[in-house]
Amino acid sequence: MAVITRAQIQRELVPGLKVVWGQELKRYPDMWPEIFETESSDRSFEEDLNVVGLGPANVKTEGSAVTYDTSSEFYISRYVHQTVALAFSITEEAMEDNLYMKTAKQNTKSLAYSFKYTKEVTGAAILNNGFTAGYNGGDGVPLFSTSHPLVNGSTISNRPTTGVDLNETAIEAMRIQMARWTDSRGMLVNYQPEKLVIPPDYMFTATRLMSTVLRVGTSDNDINALKEMGIFSKGFTMNPFLLDTNAWYVKTNAPNGLKHFNRVSLSFDKDGDFDTGNMKFKGRERYSFGWSNPLGMWGSPGSS
Repeated sequence: MAVITRAQIQRELVPGLKVVWGQELKRYPDMWPEIFETESSDRSFEEDLNVVGLGPANVKTEGSAVTYDTSSEFYISRYVHQTVALAFSITEEAMEDNLYMKTAKQNTKSLAYSFKYTKEVTGAAILNNGFTAGYNGGDGVPLFSTSHPLVNGSTISNRPTTGVDLNETAIEAMRIQMARWTDSRGMLVNYQPEKLVIPPDYMFTATRLMSTVLRVGTSDNDINALKEMGIFSKGFTMNPFLLDTNAWYVKTNAPNGLKHFNRVSLSFDKDGDFDTGNMKFKGRERYSFGWSNPLGMWGSPGSS
């Protein structure tokens, strides 16, 4: 077991030491809540059942019988909670000789950020793996696919057929594609783009596309239709945990899209070891990330 000894913190043992740095870095705020909706859980796993509703109503001629329709179950999305834990231990002698308890205090702050960092990486992995075969959702295909199955035998797409980089034309095509989305009975659904989700490489492009009054990159006096129409009602979020520098994503208002289930909130504990006298500090939480309705997101892997 890894243990922090006096040899590792000998300079911290010097009386009058004012600053211990290296763990007091400026950190990013929580990024994953910008993408995921959170629900609580009291089970080892959660399941979302996709239920297909009734189809369009039919014209009934005079004297004829009414047409009956049925709803049905389609597929299940399962969220299996993982346990995340980390600890550190400090020798009894190091605790005794560290006059200001700096080691325990600093490492506890570091421990908290370790959990925060892991959660960001785990959440971002849903998008980072969103185009990868084998990382499938409840409908049997990846999050971003041109062939999400519908119960009527057809398919629906939440990505371009060929990947495109972030630009005005690509956003226009995304919005038109989204306007033609249907449910499993072939009826149009009014899902709207809400938020643009980008890696750091696109933050300047996104600002120009969404903030200028006139159209970007032209000498014409055209209005910026993206801004005028309010295509992204909640703006954009830059997520440094997104790995692909060309990929970009759009969060929609579709229900049951990307989800985070909180099973056990982050908690910290400490205890002493009787045999060694060492002090142990531990953090632990349980959660899961995933998606149920793939139309909660739209994504492009970029052109390369």
